[in-house]
Amino acid sequence: MTHSARRFGFTLLEILLVIALIGILFAIVITAINPPRQLAQARNAQREAEVLDILNGIYQYTIDTGELPQTIRNLGVNTPTEICKTIVINCTSSLLNLTVLTTSERYLTAAPIDPQCPSACDNDGTGYRVTRTGNNRIIVSAPNAELGETIQVTR
Repeated sequence: MTHSARRFGFTLLEILLVIALIGILFAIVITAINPPRQLAQARNAQREAEVLDILNGIYQYTIDTGELPQTIRNLGVNTPTEICKTIVINCTSSLLNLTVLTTSERYLTAAPIDPQCPSACDNDGTGYRVTRTGNNRIIVSAPNAELGETIQVTR
């Protein structure tokens, strides 16, 4: 009586094929997800929210006092100026001091800072800019937006 030997298990070739297929599927999924793009979109969403926060703080101050903050009134017309960080006591003359909004945390708890600062902005700046138009309209923008987006809000 002869017994035919049956082997159970996988051959090396079968295991290599499965590993190759898993690698190909992994590469396709990573390409479809595109993590750098997802991170850039998340940073842009944060910028959009912070630009709105700054503009809302400026207008809440204006409603309460009846006038724009002095530093914004002193801005040249159509001159985008970067906002100074709240923690900096003496802002340089090239930065816009909006500590009047963060004093006692009534309008803003702190000046929002761009997600890519300090590499993408002035050492004492937030990365966000405020512009006053000739009609005293205020534009708050995030010039470091990624993916070719323009992030700005006007009132």
